[in-house]
Amino acid sequence: MKYGLIAGNGKFPFMVVEGARRAGVSLSVAAILEETDPEIEKLADRVQWVGIGQLGKMIRFFKSEGVQRAVMAGQVKHVQIFSRAIPDARMLKMLLKLPRRNTDALIGAVADELASEGIELIDSTFFIKDYVPAAGTLTRRAPDSHEQEDIEYGLEIAREIARLDLGQTIVVRSKACVAIEAMEGTDETVRRAGQLAKGRLTVVKIAKPSQDMRFDVPVMGIPTLETMHAAGATCLCITADKTLIFDRDETIRLADKLKIAIVAH
Repeated sequence: MKYGLIAGNGKFPFMVVEGARRAGVSLSVAAILEETDPEIEKLADRVQWVGIGQLGKMIRFFKSEGVQRAVMAGQVKHVQIFSRAIPDARMLKMLLKLPRRNTDALIGAVADELASEGIELIDSTFFIKDYVPAAGTLTRRAPDSHEQEDIEYGLEIAREIARLDLGQTIVVRSKACVAIEAMEGTDETVRRAGQLAKGRLTVVKIAKPSQDMRFDVPVMGIPTLETMHAAGATCLCITADKTLIFDRDETIRLADKLKIAIVAH
């Protein structure tokens, strides 16, 4: 079985390459020109650079490599997809058939295009399951009663927001919604919440009710904790078994140092 990687930005693609290597698998990497860190060339054995709209080129590369299964890892900014992409003929044809242009519809259509060529898009955490925590408190400090009340309130709101595909993150203070994620991402949402109501903030970041683990998996790591600390957030709730923690051990150590409670619900 030959595997491919569609690499977006950030650390996620590097983690997948390293995880695959530990499993004895060499990946053929389609790196997104507008997003992927060029350092990927130093780690991966085979890399083909493609523009964000070059779906046909990406598929031809995977076919030439004999790829049968592909992993999608790393964010591709919404603004890149919908405002700056110059689609090739295959991408344009796909876009014209989309009933709506949200992330799920777009990437789901890409998965269908891959499948039509005999390439299965699989769970993006396939090679790095040890970075996806099960339910429970991950830090030395568990949420206190005030934070637990905010978690319970925040989960109600966050689940509805996620169901509507509007975002994955909500920031709560004293059972009041301070900020809701749209296209800006978790860290910017937390930063905005800190400007509105600094101190004693609880961040709830959840997977969608029917989260497709092939793409758009919720992620968090050290930058999120640093942003939370600066904003005065003291607690983070994530979805168990469906959230990827970058640099898991280092992230938990930093949370303990900053006295931020992390719980997987």
